[in-house]
Amino acid sequence: MKLLLVGYGKMGRLVGDLAPEYGCEVVGVIDPQSPRHGGDAGDDRWKGADVAVDFSQPDCVAANATALARRGIDLVIGTTGWQDEEAEVRQAVVDGGGGAVVAPNFSAGVVLFEALVADAAGLFASQRDFGAFLYEAHHAAKKDAPSGTALSLKRAMESSGFSRAIDVSSTRAGFIPGTHAVGFDGPAETITLTHTARDRTAFARGAIAAAKWVHGKRGWFSMKDVLGITK
Repeated sequence: MKLLLVGYGKMGRLVGDLAPEYGCEVVGVIDPQSPRHGGDAGDDRWKGADVAVDFSQPDCVAANATALARRGIDLVIGTTGWQDEEAEVRQAVVDGGGGAVVAPNFSAGVVLFEALVADAAGLFASQRDFGAFLYEAHHAAKKDAPSGTALSLKRAMESSGFSRAIDVSSTRAGFIPGTHAVGFDGPAETITLTHTARDRTAFARGAIAAAKWVHGKRGWFSMKDVLGITK
């Protein structure tokens, strides 16, 4: 499978490094800030690419993803903070007849963690004495806060029937790969669920797995689809 990397920061480079383990070949890089930059999304050299894996910047996603999708290149998008333009990208995927996996977090553990959080929120929904909080921490270079994963966790809790306020807080410091904690606090006890990423390889491996899964499919998908989680 031929991968096109959109964004060649830490995550893009890691996807490139791990790609051969999965039988994938990186055929190019779109990143004007990198010496590996091979041209913009409209360049003819990308015609042979199967899947574009985007870990770039929020203000670049819509233009690049739209151009690539309309050319029939499948998408894997891990960048967050661009969702105001999602409708345009969705239409481009339809127009191009391809598929897209879009997720705030490609770690299999995080996807399963969200399912556990949703179940817990459903159980605590009727326990009026318990309030809820959500805390996330990432490296200092991460621009969006709260993280896309934190917002997804909050939506999962609300969708499970937890209608009370959920306090959300964020930390940006150092080199933290990613920590998310969800807690339920009562008059005399606290229950906390936590996911901690030890490094970024979990995200990169998940993105490559998503690329292999989505190629040849049509539609808009999440990592739950990739992992076969139906709840």
